[in-house]
Amino acid sequence: MDKSKRPFLKSKRSFRRRLPPMESGDQIDYRNMSLISRFISEQGKILSRRVNRLTLKQQRLITIAIKQARILSLLPFLNNEKQFERTESTARTTSLRIRNK
Repeated sequence: MDKSKRPFLKSKRSFRRRLPPMESGDQIDYRNMSLISRFISEQGKILSRRVNRLTLKQQRLITIAIKQARILSLLPFLNNEKQFERTESTARTTSLRIRNK
């Protein structure tokens, strides 16, 4: 068969397999902060299962562990350091305005 007569055949793409996010020996526990911190965004939100590449059972266990760590104050509920700095700066400026009057 001539190549000119096969215009619709797709070329094969190289497939790169990603490393699994968890190893088989990892224990999902609220005290395992190095494991839990991999599944939390910069804002402190739990990342989705599609982003984490976890199974349904693993995602449920991770979610429970994160919530337990938050309740025991091992993790913050929100990571809003930037918002906190903004509120401090606005509080300073408003107090200065009051004093100047």
